[in-house]
Parts: sequence; C-alpha cells; structure tokens
Amino acid sequence: MPGDVTVRNNPEQFRYEALVDGEVAGFAAYTLNDEQITFTHTEVADAFGGQGVGGVLARQALDDVRADGTRTVKPDCPFIKGWIERHPDYAPLVAP
Repeated sequence: MPGDVTVRNNPEQFRYEALVDGEVAGFAAYTLNDEQITFTHTEVADAFGGQGVGGVLARQALDDVRADGTRTVKPDCPFIKGWIERHPDYAPLVAP
C-alpha cells in the first residue's frame, strides 16, 4: 500500500491528481460545462498500480463534485463509470 494519497484538483490541466509522497501517482482527466463534469480518462502510474490509488482518486474527485453541488457527472471514462457502479451511493451524481 502506498503512503498517504492526497487528491487535488488541477483546473489548469483539467484533471484531478492523486499524489503519493508529493509525486503524481495518477490522474482523472475531465472536461467541464456549466451543468456537467465529464470524466474522460483515468490513469495510475505503473509503480502505483493495484495499490488503491485509483479508488482514492475516484472517491475524492467525486466527493469534490458532490460538495460543489453545481454539476452532474458524465462518466465517459470506464474506470470512473465502473467505480460508480460498485459504489451506488455515488449514482445520484450521474447525469440522467
């Protein structure tokens, strides 16, 4: 298991980043409009694969969207889509 995973939004690069010991271990790229955030691609560095980094990234990015409360989620990324399917309490965020 990696050290503590910190997730930050990097709006300049349109992505949420998962950091482990200050190193970018993964990211979830997105596009935005006024009503929706579309997650387009999620990637975790090979060195951090299989260690839960992607799950922490998905949860914290979606928690951030929920806390903001202004957008629905369009999970075009298969990883984010699958994560939401496995965590149905996040399904209300998904655009109808």
